[in-house]
Amino acid sequence: MILVTGAAGFIGFHVTRQLLEDGHEVAGLDNVNDYYSTRLKWDRVEKLKEYPGFAFHHLDLCDYPGLEAVFQAGPVTQVIHLAAQAGVRYSLTNPQAYQKSNLEGFLNILELCRHHQVENLVYASSSSVYGKNRKLPFAENDVLEGQISLYGATKRANELMAHSYSHLYGLNTTGLRFFTVYGPWGRPDMALFLFCEAILKGEKISVYNFGQMRRDFTYIDDIVRGVTACLEHRFEYEIINLGNHRPVELLYLIELLEKELGREAKKLMLPIYPGDCEATFADINKARRLLGFEPSTNIEAGLKKFVEWYKEYFKI
Repeated sequence: MILVTGAAGFIGFHVTRQLLEDGHEVAGLDNVNDYYSTRLKWDRVEKLKEYPGFAFHHLDLCDYPGLEAVFQAGPVTQVIHLAAQAGVRYSLTNPQAYQKSNLEGFLNILELCRHHQVENLVYASSSSVYGKNRKLPFAENDVLEGQISLYGATKRANELMAHSYSHLYGLNTTGLRFFTVYGPWGRPDMALFLFCEAILKGEKISVYNFGQMRRDFTYIDDIVRGVTACLEHRFEYEIINLGNHRPVELLYLIELLEKELGREAKKLMLPIYPGDCEATFADINKARRLLGFEPSTNIEAGLKKFVEWYKEYFKI
């Protein structure tokens, strides 16, 4: 059985659905917290419950006895750990949530993988670990100059924690540095979702760094292919970028969204937000070499699919 943590989340939902489509038995775990709409999270879970091979556990990562019961009942052979407290800006006002979920919760996963002889642990890291890095594109062997958000710091800590468990206990671990994932069933706290909602309501959108931000927007289906490819490999310890390798300027994203929605955005131009970086750009040569990873969805096609889902889901 494969355990997917964060199964009610955006990436976790899509990964779990693909695994079920491929015929795997999946135990999904999520605490369904209220960081964003619990309705959206439960709607994702209901979609997954349509598959006979799915079992859902409403559980927190810090509940060690509860987690251990899931591992014992499985038995769990592989773990895809996607549960975490997400968001750079939220970490400025709610730091304790990151300590609990991203540090204590990840330690619990590592310990249970160790004690239950799990064959493979694949976990979510983030492009946020590159922090102050000015060299583009970001490569896995870059010297990291320091994280500029608590979220990024906890994700870098996860990579270091995984390294110690790989070294000490022979646990196979693969950390995936995701680059700005978007698509249907996406997170309401992310720019694309927020922009879409505000434009349709005729409200102003906050455009940070005066629109000069560049992000390596990566479509969810490409991310899923990268994640599931890791199940076919065993790396003693590896860190791999998963990105689209095509940075997009924020103002261009807004232009595309205006075109798809048929409405003009009202922009509130603002300086860069503390903890944000000006640009992200993934070097994906390692992903290509180790996983056969090749993103296939450009921003124009991916954004169109997101808007189509958004209108259907919210009945617009």
